[in-house]
Amino acid sequence: MIQIINKNGVAIYHPGVLSIDTANQYLTELQKSISWEQDVIRLFGKTFITQRRVAWFGDEPYEYKYSKIGRVAKPWTNSLRYIKEVVESNCDETFNSCLLNLYRDGNEGMGWHADNEKELKLNGTIASVSLGAERKFSFKHKVSQEVVDINLENGSALLMKGEIQQFWKHCLPKSKKISKPRVNLTFRNIEA
Repeated sequence: MIQIINKNGVAIYHPGVLSIDTANQYLTELQKSISWEQDVIRLFGKTFITQRRVAWFGDEPYEYKYSKIGRVAKPWTNSLRYIKEVVESNCDETFNSCLLNLYRDGNEGMGWHADNEKELKLNGTIASVSLGAERKFSFKHKVSQEVVDINLENGSALLMKGEIQQFWKHCLPKSKKISKPRVNLTFRNIEA
């Protein structure tokens, strides 16, 4: 366990929550078994289809909106429930939902944002589990502009806690050097 941020919120990195073999097994399985969808976003009057693929799961058919896109949670698969239980036991937290992201290679990433949608528990913990390609992940403080980078390894979990979504943005930068896929599972809590 490595503390990455401890001001205006907390970020804690847990390497090896899943073994490499287990992480690789779930990476392959989830790529094939999940019904991945692409987001359609309207910006400045233009329509864009995101490169990354997403899926939304939960304890109940929770509704979740981000970037004006609405989703209804599907029931947990056995694999997602297992990963959730491993993360909960390793991180001493509980979660009721998960947004999955599939990045097919380093040409796909995510720009600066905060996970602060109204449906999410205020100051709730988000556990971001990485399967597959190791990727750089960056935080940027909204006021000081301080940047903190970390490489998220296959099988790791990054916990974002407390006020971090209020004071920090985060992103997954693109990289032409990465040719392998990554599945990211962001376990969170919806307040119904």
